[in-house]
Amino acid sequence: MPESITITDNRSGRSIEIPISNGGVAAAEWSKLLPGIWFFDPAYMSTAACESEVTYLDGENGVLRYRGYPIEELAQRSTFLEVAYLLIFGDLPDSAQFVKWKEDVTHHTFIHENVRKRFLEGFHYDAHPMGMLVSAVAAMSTFYQDAKDIFDLGSRQRQLVRLIAKMPTLAAAAHRFSVGMPFVYPDNTLDYVANFLSMMWKTGEPRFEPDPALVRAMDVLFILHADHEQNCSTTAMRTVGSAHADPYSACAAACAALYGPRHGGANEAVIHMLNEVGSYDRVPEFIAGVKAGRGRLQGFGHRVYKNYDPRARLIKQAAEDVFAVTGKNPLLDIALKLEEVALSDDYFLSRRLYPHVDFYSGLIYQAVGFPVEMFSVLFAIPRTAGWLAHWVELLEQGAKIARPRQLYVGADERSYVEMDRRTASPGGPYSR
Repeated sequence: MPESITITDNRSGRSIEIPISNGGVAAAEWSKLLPGIWFFDPAYMSTAACESEVTYLDGENGVLRYRGYPIEELAQRSTFLEVAYLLIFGDLPDSAQFVKWKEDVTHHTFIHENVRKRFLEGFHYDAHPMGMLVSAVAAMSTFYQDAKDIFDLGSRQRQLVRLIAKMPTLAAAAHRFSVGMPFVYPDNTLDYVANFLSMMWKTGEPRFEPDPALVRAMDVLFILHADHEQNCSTTAMRTVGSAHADPYSACAAACAALYGPRHGGANEAVIHMLNEVGSYDRVPEFIAGVKAGRGRLQGFGHRVYKNYDPRARLIKQAAEDVFAVTGKNPLLDIALKLEEVALSDDYFLSRRLYPHVDFYSGLIYQAVGFPVEMFSVLFAIPRTAGWLAHWVELLEQGAKIARPRQLYVGADERSYVEMDRRTASPGGPYSR
């Protein structure tokens, strides 16, 4: 017998039975019984805004899968470009498909010279790299006029390739500009991640050869950050995409959401916290302060995960591989001690506060040489694959334009009063 719920309107005594499908109930069925009565759900805490085949996330049990594939298997055995293909097109590529996909991405890494010379170089010398990236992604829609043809499959495919290919180039260009270094063109003899590191760090050498261990660690990080279901930036991508905006404009909106410290700034907050703790010996004191309400344990706890984030385990291993090359980040001992103390303390366990992916990712980025200002930019590069997967999905679903309802709590109808008869309003910056 199918699962269902029964809702009764106590005002009228009328009832309706609604089937439970895929873990949800249809709000349209609710409206048949209660027209004009809306669910009040700030921040979508209990609302599913779409159906998706892209990512499965079980926060209670710490499970994450892309298109059905466990994140652990993909991180251990795959590459970011292969995972990007999986997210966007629904299946892992065979060898011929992957060769063509990699070739297409590799040969679209260059950005239009006017993007660099007349746009990026027009920013103030101390512009934040993420602010530059948000603007540059949006500006690309003006360079590729065919991007507006979102229902032309050939045009759509070109934009997917362009965005995946050019994000590392834009990211590296934003960093180089922010530190006063000259732009480095892509080296298409290198793989995706190695090419990005070359554009970041190349100085005077004829060819930059990054350490393979660092390349692999960054590739794993890109896989782990490629998608994460309906987070803030993905919701922004889908919302703007539902208006049938071109993918560059929608992606810029997603980048803007990621720019917010509550979303893309979590790993930066961890670094600041570890610096605040200062030493291994001060960990118990800091934990005591957190429990007393005098601070927050950054990198612990998650809106969805109520168990150990599976990405955190993988990223912890990647950190060890990186530190074997770069030398140990002095903050690592503090991080490990914080995790050890927190995971043996009922205060945190009873609240189901476990490390998430950002607890260790910042340490890796810092060890490789990235400044904290680049952390959200590094997040945006791989997440572009997930954003595009959701953008394609909503178009193929024929999704309606997003238009949430509200509960109005403002003033009742008021009559207009001429200015010379008004008294000063009690609030606002111009109050007397």
